Amino acid sequence: MSLTHILPDNDDAVIQIIDFSLVHGEPQRDADELVEEAVAAASEVAVVVVATTERAESEGFDRTSLRLPGRQDELVARVGAANPRTVVNSGSPVELPWRDDVAAILLSWFPGKQAGAALADVLLGAEEPGGRLPTTWPSVSSTPPSPRWSPPRTAPSPTPRSSSSATVPGSVPAPRPPAYWFGHGLGHTQWSHEAEAEDGRTATVRVRNTGSRPGREVVQLYLAPVADTVERPARWLAGFASVQAAPGEAAEVAIDLPARAFQIWDEDASAWTTVPGTYAVEAGRSVTDCPVSTKITVAADEE
Repeated sequence: MSLTHILPDNDDAVIQIIDFSLVHGEPQRDADELVEEAVAAASEVAVVVVATTERAESEGFDRTSLRLPGRQDELVARVGAANPRTVVNSGSPVELPWRDDVAAILLSWFPGKQAGAALADVLLGAEEPGGRLPTTWPSVSSTPPSPRWSPPRTAPSPTPRSSSSATVPGSVPAPRPPAYWFGHGLGHTQWSHEAEAEDGRTATVRVRNTGSRPGREVVQLYLAPVADTVERPARWLAGFASVQAAPGEAAEVAIDLPARAFQIWDEDASAWTTVPGTYAVEAGRSVTDCPVSTKITVAADEE
């Protein structure tokens, strides 16, 4: 097939030049056919990879929703209904309306060209999926856990001069149940948190592998003021460390609490200022799953 286009005369142009390009698109298969094909292929185990594309987000623009583009939610729901042992691999925070209908959800972020090999190692048990969520994932994007990073409260007395709420990671927002809380993450085995002790600014936590496989656990420490005098989150991440243990084995990990964890930004002094008082030091697996705790008292002049 040939195409002919007659260019109009343009004697006033500064530069006489013609710029053109030839492009083509791959043949597009019917979407219904592709979904039916995936459902039919789901036999003993199904691995469905879902993600956004450069049409939904890129360097120059952000997503307008946490919904997966296209018919990916329908695809997962259909495959999950055909095979309950479906594993879903996601690359970024998205809505997961089918999360209770599949066997597992694996978050691999953007792993690059070795994504397939890494995914296979985790699914086959050669590697532990040891990461934990650095964000809280809402059930649906229209009802996030909190519209603000720090929820409004009645101002305590004395009125705070400033707060570091906007920079605190892992804080607890308003009580709107999300899909997954900050810090959440599972592995190939199960763990119990048995004890926590405090020595100065160091917390020692003992955990036990209660499963049948060797594994790795990320022990997370959160600070929660017992009676706060400033406006800030009710609880925030103060430290973390990983441990490994064989089935039935216990392991201990010591985690230092940095001075910054007890401080807020004082606008008048243009400096970080320690907020004195008693803090609960809570250890667990996420910001809302902290089965063991101890207390620490901090003075105003401590650094």
